[in-house]
Amino acid sequence: MAVQCVTKVELSISCQNLIDKDVGSKSDPLCVLLQSTGEDKWVELDRTERVKNCQSPEFSKKLRVDYFFEKVQKLKFGVYDIDNNSVDLGDDDYLGGFECTLGQIVSSRKLIRPLELKKGKPAGKGMITIGAEEINDNRAIVLEVEARSLDKKDLFGKSDPFLEFSKQGEDGKWQLVHRTEVIKNNLNPSWKKFSVSLQTFCNSDLNKPIKVSCVDYDSDGSHDLIGNFETNAAELQKASLSSPVEYDCIHPEKKQKKKSYKNSGVVKIRSCTIEAEYSFLDYVMGGCQINFTVGIDFTGSNGDPKSPDSLHYMSPNGLNQYLTALWSVGQVIQDYDTDKLFPAFGFGAQVPPNFQVSHEFALNFNPSSPYCQGITGIVEAYRAALPQVKLYGPTNFSPIINHVARIASGGAQQNTAGQYFVLMIITDGEITDLDQTRQAIVNCSKLPMSIIIIGVGEADFKAMEFLDGDNGVLKSLTGESAARDVVQFVPFRDFVKAPKEALAQAVLAEVPSQAVSYFKMRRLAPVQPPKPQAKVIP
Repeated sequence: MAVQCVTKVELSISCQNLIDKDVGSKSDPLCVLLQSTGEDKWVELDRTERVKNCQSPEFSKKLRVDYFFEKVQKLKFGVYDIDNNSVDLGDDDYLGGFECTLGQIVSSRKLIRPLELKKGKPAGKGMITIGAEEINDNRAIVLEVEARSLDKKDLFGKSDPFLEFSKQGEDGKWQLVHRTEVIKNNLNPSWKKFSVSLQTFCNSDLNKPIKVSCVDYDSDGSHDLIGNFETNAAELQKASLSSPVEYDCIHPEKKQKKKSYKNSGVVKIRSCTIEAEYSFLDYVMGGCQINFTVGIDFTGSNGDPKSPDSLHYMSPNGLNQYLTALWSVGQVIQDYDTDKLFPAFGFGAQVPPNFQVSHEFALNFNPSSPYCQGITGIVEAYRAALPQVKLYGPTNFSPIINHVARIASGGAQQNTAGQYFVLMIITDGEITDLDQTRQAIVNCSKLPMSIIIIGVGEADFKAMEFLDGDNGVLKSLTGESAARDVVQFVPFRDFVKAPKEALAQAVLAEVPSQAVSYFKMRRLAPVQPPKPQAKVIP
């Protein structure tokens, strides 16, 4: 048997001379990374942040991908002008793309190529630069930073400061490793605590020069430098809540012009720690159980199961879109649950014996024990239930989400990284309790839980795409933001002609990062943590 060689590779993305799609301002670019699943089907692996009003962005967020030496891994980089908060890129302007293999990037270390709008059609003078670095250090640097008495750079208000941290590259040039959020109208800002991979931050060399720039944000992209200073991770590490480290923020031109110049403000490092950064594999190998629950839509909008037009109609080969989705995803995820006992529910049907509408009935009609043995058990329960229920409505998601959330909240109280819950809802897309579902998802974002939604049929899935919002985009009716992204929506119709593995890959793509984001938010190490690995600096 061949042994697969896998390592983590981190990609740094920057673009130059992007075409301008906005009238009266510059584009707001974002770069998305996709990987081929065969037959011209692609699954999104990750995306950078959006950089506002910039035609030559250097993206702060690094994109990570597993590298297999023995595989040809086809990648596609797409650059979009983002003008809304939707995660769907279909309504955003395409600024150009580039296709290559991961092997080409790794062997070059830095790849610079022209962007194309389509094969053979250049995207103006747009270029993309992709740098690659192997990640073999699982430590991260965690920083809390604030500032005081910053220079006022705006005519009609205070400054809008943000920080940029850069390391010195082999060529002596500064390379961006982290950009903080912007604090509006504040000369004494306190930025959110953040962490950066130690290898990304300083190549794991604590004495490597780091430049910190404090910048005043301008909406037109012409940001003004407030000041900067140089340091290194070893110096930053001296900071603690009881003994912070302070740096004068120096503007070079002001310092040259004024003999009495002292600084343009003071940046204070409130705390700096170096911590182990765990992967999804670390948590799984450390004993984390993935608890899988299924919810199946039995509402009337699916059509009469006896009719060939129905989404619940059993074809001559004994399958339909619901079962195909269930088999595809379930066969992957069941390997991560040792007892393979999966709760399975239906919703939106009139159920025997009283035929009252239920939005969370046990698929095996045993509410005290709704567990099915493996994916095969769920399939058998679905086939047995279909002729016994009457498809009805409405399509309410919140009852079944809240049901799993109550169980997940018990896992959260254990205060260990021992359990994570995944709810997969298969639906035809006609959701009726959107507001209650929004609140349920916001609540779930604080729990060890992810929600996968697979849309079957040809319905309008805009509501599903709305629920699949990035962190901070999805909000409850009361205005409460989700603590993290927990929803992944995938339309089945995009994978009808794709290899069977492609749907599972797309559906499960975000679960590992969502699980890690929860454990990281709760500062939970694996039950049996691996030993920290560190790159040796010669």
